[in-house]
Amino acid sequence: MTTKPQLLDFWKTKNINPELLLAFAQIPREMFVPPQLQRFAYEDRSLPTIRQQSISQPSTIMMMMQALELQPGEKVLEVGAGVGYQAALLATIVGKNGKVVSLEVIPELVQIARQNLARLNIHHVTILEGDGGEGYPEQAPYDRMIITAACPAIPEPLLSQLREGGTIVAPVGDLTGQVMVKGVNVQGKLEFEFLGPFLFVPLKGRHGFTEMEMLYQQ
Repeated sequence: MTTKPQLLDFWKTKNINPELLLAFAQIPREMFVPPQLQRFAYEDRSLPTIRQQSISQPSTIMMMMQALELQPGEKVLEVGAGVGYQAALLATIVGKNGKVVSLEVIPELVQIARQNLARLNIHHVTILEGDGGEGYPEQAPYDRMIITAACPAIPEPLLSQLREGGTIVAPVGDLTGQVMVKGVNVQGKLEFEFLGPFLFVPLKGRHGFTEMEMLYQQ
């Protein structure tokens, strides 16, 4: 069974950003998974949470956050708070002079994420219940955005809330598979870099997949 030190030692050989490694070392992933699964917290695999949702595998989270190129003091919008693990990592990197706004459509997960962050004394994250594809214009513009669910395209409202030169990372595709994309806002349009194939749970809401599409795929 893989331990946190073993996983960190492995990532140190992969040119991972030192601030990201430090955040991973500080945030206990075992706090964010069900008690019966805590022994698997540092295995490189996703783990189920509630309502057919999951916490992504550590290597996926690490890759997405590495691509985000997050800096201290920045403001981040996260679409898909889940149980709050990635929000905790984001908050650790941006520091108390930064800000994380995380949107989650499932009410039970909103409460769990808030509780988890409170237990870690992380207070510069705002977890909101709502359609993540609509973003949160009240706090715009954002320096960075990260989407933790499969989306058919980058939701248009998010682009309008991303500052010039800002970066968004998201899995884009259909329900059978997605490509991780990194988009940089250049004069109101995204310039893309493609980071490889992935498979995420689907984004819900106006800019996600319909219930009929998800039912047909099952």
